[in-house]
Amino acid sequence: MSVMGMFRQQPSRRVGIISQIPPVADAAMETVMLRILSALCLIVMTTSVVRMSAQVYPYRDGTPGVTGYRSEVMAEVMIQESEFVRLAEAIPADRYTWRPSPDVRTIAEVFLHASAANYNLYKLVGTPTPAGVDTKTLEQSTTDKAKVIATLKASYAHAKAAIRSMPDADLEKTLEWNGGKITERGVLLYIVQHIAQHLGQQIAYARSIGVVPPWTLDLPRKN
Repeated sequence: MSVMGMFRQQPSRRVGIISQIPPVADAAMETVMLRILSALCLIVMTTSVVRMSAQVYPYRDGTPGVTGYRSEVMAEVMIQESEFVRLAEAIPADRYTWRPSPDVRTIAEVFLHASAANYNLYKLVGTPTPAGVDTKTLEQSTTDKAKVIATLKASYAHAKAAIRSMPDADLEKTLEWNGGKITERGVLLYIVQHIAQHLGQQIAYARSIGVVPPWTLDLPRKN
């Protein structure tokens, strides 16, 4: 056999040898890919369920225990609570001491400031601050993520209880306010917009550190 003949036959030999090797690597890779795909599908399904369960729809589902104007206020308070808590859960614990500049509140302090406002402002419509809650020191009381979230939730439980216990007849009562007068109806409106300012502040903080507000990934609301 000539040298050229040997070279011409060599490729066919390689093909024959390769064809006899069981496709173990391909089968193993296919199994791994299928497992990864299954895991990803499970994560997506689980995440969707969590998102749906976390949403609140007070305008659709109602606000038990209140009607009329107080129901409208309650709806906004429930939405704000949901967004505050979900944002607090999404922000990493090690970023709770972050602040955009030295002269402003940290992330933890903004959450606790909103909590203190929930206790302080509802005193104006007849619900006193619970015993053991010191609103003067609350803002700097902790930087622990779990404690901050617990404080935030407790303050909203207080706020919702205050709205429920307020008689509709008191809505038109007036009180002194910044050199003038305001009704208790107006106080509830003030509380909602005041807390909304701090929610907006915290959203800006979160995005500054790369945290996306979780509710922006929810399905569209059908309130």
